Amino acid sequence: MPTGPRHVHCYLVRGDEGWTLVDTGLGLGDWPALPERVDRIFVTHMHPDHVGGAERAAAATGAPVHQGRLDYAQCERVWGSDDWPERIGDWFGRNGVPDEILRDLLENGHVYASFIRFAWNPEPVEPGDAIDGWEVVATPGHADGHLCLYRDGVLIAGDHLLQRITPAVGLYPESRPDPLADYLDSLRRTVDLDPRIAYPGHGDPVERPADRARELIEHHRRRLEQTAAALDGEPRSGFDLSQELFGGELTPTQRRFAVAETLSHLERLVAEGAAARDGDDRCILYTAP
Repeated sequence: MPTGPRHVHCYLVRGDEGWTLVDTGLGLGDWPALPERVDRIFVTHMHPDHVGGAERAAAATGAPVHQGRLDYAQCERVWGSDDWPERIGDWFGRNGVPDEILRDLLENGHVYASFIRFAWNPEPVEPGDAIDGWEVVATPGHADGHLCLYRDGVLIAGDHLLQRITPAVGLYPESRPDPLADYLDSLRRTVDLDPRIAYPGHGDPVERPADRARELIEHHRRRLEQTAAALDGEPRSGFDLSQELFGGELTPTQRRFAVAETLSHLERLVAEGAAARDGDDRCILYTAP
């Protein structure tokens, strides 16, 4: 990958009747020869580094693509539309991002768009379905329609769990209203499932997934406390608060994630009654309740 974390994992997993390729990378270049015949392709979620190569992978292997129904609908709305930059630009602007910074956010955030070749009209998948003997598990949060595969104590985790970094959980336009609540519920589901190992989309295998899930729950508890402490009697935008919580010196990519993460925590506080939101078509602001 041209930007951090510099790599993404795609997995070949064996099932009852063949091999499933899980995730397809960003889609740069041609697909390499694989050591086994691919019978099907499964996409964990619609972010560029996981779905961007789906069309190329399907063409190279002849295998059908399976993708969550909700996830694919969002994939179409973002990567299959011409007006996504304007829609997300308007939304960031309502959340306080100044015009000069907004231009950098949009240019940097859409840099992958020309590479993304997702598969149109994939085989729809729902939580609870089976993919060649692997159970499809709903893990929304990092993406609204994020799905994992689980079998015999093994979790193919996408970006639901990462060992060395915290998966980004941000609020975006046209997304579910409380992604952090979704993510915390997904982490608790992982604790209950208690897999013996998780294979993530980035970085090392997670050898104690339930413990890692508990660590991430605690991380977000602390982050919610920090976000609540940053609120006072003065109405503040998500962008303004992101500068206090994440610092002012960030790259455009880091700032985009920082604003979205700040907003997901603010919306969780609003739902808990620990913050108040006010706004209109031009501006959204948050205060202490």
